[in-house]
Amino acid sequence: MKSEPSERAEDKAGQLAGGERADSATEAFVAHRNLLFTVAYEMLGSAADAEDVLQETWLRWVGVDLGTVRDHRAYLVRITTRQALSRLRTLGRRRESYVGPWLPEPLLTAPDVAEDVELADSVSMAMLLVMETLAPTERAVFVLREVFAFGYDEIAEAVDKSPAAVRQIAHRARTHVAARRPRGIVSHTETRAALDAFRRAAETGDLQCLLDLLAPDVVFLGDGGGVKQAVLRPVVGADKVARLLASGLGRIATMGSLRSAQVNGYPALVLRLGEAIDTVVAVRIDAGLISGLYAVRNPEKLSHMQRETTLRR
Repeated sequence: MKSEPSERAEDKAGQLAGGERADSATEAFVAHRNLLFTVAYEMLGSAADAEDVLQETWLRWVGVDLGTVRDHRAYLVRITTRQALSRLRTLGRRRESYVGPWLPEPLLTAPDVAEDVELADSVSMAMLLVMETLAPTERAVFVLREVFAFGYDEIAEAVDKSPAAVRQIAHRARTHVAARRPRGIVSHTETRAALDAFRRAAETGDLQCLLDLLAPDVVFLGDGGGVKQAVLRPVVGADKVARLLASGLGRIATMGSLRSAQVNGYPALVLRLGEAIDTVVAVRIDAGLISGLYAVRNPEKLSHMQRETTLRR
């Protein structure tokens, strides 16, 4: 029979070991948190849902025996991907009843995101909208392979498919995205110049100047979420979009301030009424012309515009 001091010593050793495991789990999670958030956000297009996925990832991670884990980063990404896939399927059903067009949640991003051209392109509003057209598993495979360069074996474990199936899914997703993404990566200088000209035209209501900036088949999407006034259907065509902007945005801008900010890795416009953010306007540019305008007004989607979000690959 063990003596009482011996039992106390073993209990103490167990507590210390448990504390060390908890510290190791916490350190690994914190070290990869920004990466995990970026993976979840690119899969979901929602910062709020990405934060929820990270919470679920943490709850599962603390229950893992770290002694059996060879690669903390890969294991954490696997958990995050599975949680994001589950949530993505649920969100798909919720978005079917969303009032008006659904747009991704804009992020005020740190300057270093813009310096990573491929990362900035992958989180741009235009690219996130392209990825919305992928099936959930296709989106997960595309994000993990094309953005984060994970191997097919690692992705297979994350999405519960064979490596051969993942290769086929990756090829299909790449082809799908290539047919819909902006033609080439647009420089920040080009985006900023287009936005500056767009802002001047919108503030002055100069219809001809707006028409000169817009592609013939430009699409305007407004997301008010049924809370703020916004167009309930896409507005297509340079003439219709220019008239909408000349009559609406210019009038709103006289009531507040329209300023540039770094949003999802690219320059965008932020309309403030007083101290409150009213609208975030992002653009897609093709061949030097604005081919997409995305105005997010839903207040529930503007909370991550108050502070910079750090994204990592």
